[in-house]
Amino acid sequence: MIRIDRDNPGRADVRQLLAEHLADMFATSPAESVHALDPAALAGPGISFWTAREDGELLGCGALKQLGTGASGAKQGEIKSMRTAAHARGQGVATLLLNHIVDEARRGGYGRLYLETGSQDFFKPARRLYRRHRFEICPPFVGYTEDPNSVFMTLALDAPRP
Repeated sequence: MIRIDRDNPGRADVRQLLAEHLADMFATSPAESVHALDPAALAGPGISFWTAREDGELLGCGALKQLGTGASGAKQGEIKSMRTAAHARGQGVATLLLNHIVDEARRGGYGRLYLETGSQDFFKPARRLYRRHRFEICPPFVGYTEDPNSVFMTLALDAPRP
């Protein structure tokens, strides 16, 4: 059974998965368009980090970064570092992680989530995942600017899950 729990991004197996994530980001996007966080940043204040594991084996990870409040006064957050280990792809790990993060955000009083992903073909599976979960294309949000290598998406948390 796959379990999703809060975790430490400094754990050896997590650091390895995040290193693979960063390597893929730099291999597919220009350096100025890479917005992935390293383990130290993911352990920082205002970020909640989770891993998906089965029998202790790391399958994937994801994080929620607090962005502040929107015009409505509700908290806003950004999904960061969504990654599924190569050996676990196609098993629904990303969906489980995404649902967990969205549910945690709802419980935490967030009104809206955002994310940035790549525009290249490499990122098509990620964009399909987010669209399936009702994320919509949006303009750049807090700290981002227009970038042809980025796709920005958002989800109002009053939207029902599929």
